[in-house]
Amino acid sequence: MSKRNNDDVQDLETEEASAAETAEETTELEEEASVEETEIDQLKQQVQDLEDRLLRLQAEYDNFRRRTKKEKESAAKYKSQSLAESLLPALDNFERALMINPETEEAKSLLQGMKMVHNQLSEALQSEEIEIMETVGQPFDPHMHEAVMQVESDEYDSNIIVEELQKGYLLKDKVIRPAMVKVSS
Repeated sequence: MSKRNNDDVQDLETEEASAAETAEETTELEEEASVEETEIDQLKQQVQDLEDRLLRLQAEYDNFRRRTKKEKESAAKYKSQSLAESLLPALDNFERALMINPETEEAKSLLQGMKMVHNQLSEALQSEEIEIMETVGQPFDPHMHEAVMQVESDEYDSNIIVEELQKGYLLKDKVIRPAMVKVSS
C-alpha cells in the first residue's frame, strides 16, 4: 500500500501542480483578455473621436462653401458699389454747378455741356441699377435717411420728410448713401 499511497500522493501532487499551472494560465489569459478589452475600448474611442472630427470638418467645409458662394453672389450683385460711392460726390458737385443762372452765351453753352455730362453720369449709374431715393413726403426711415434737422410743418404730419438736403442712393436693395433730410416734428 505504500507504493500505492506514494503513487496516489505523486498523482495528487501532479494534479495539484497541473491545477496550479492551469490556474496561472487562466489568470494570465484573463489578464490578456482584460488588456485586449482595454485596447479594444481605446481603439473604439479613437474611431469615435475620428468620426466626430470628420463630421465637424465636413460641417465646417459645407459652411465655408455656402459662405463663399454667398460672398461671390454678393460681390457680383454689388460690384459697382465702390465706383458709385466714388462718383456720387462728383455728381453732387455737378448738380450744384447746374443750379447757376448763366448770363452770357458762353456760360450758357458751358452749362449745356455740363448738363450733358451730368446726364451721362446719371444714365451710367441707372444702368448699374443705382437709383435715387424718393424722400420728400415719405415717412422718415433711419435705415435710409439721415435727419439733420427737425422743423415744424402744417403741411406734413409728424415724422414725414419735408425737404431733401442731399440725395440718397440705392444699389438694388442696399443703401449706398442715405439721404440727408429735414423731418417734420
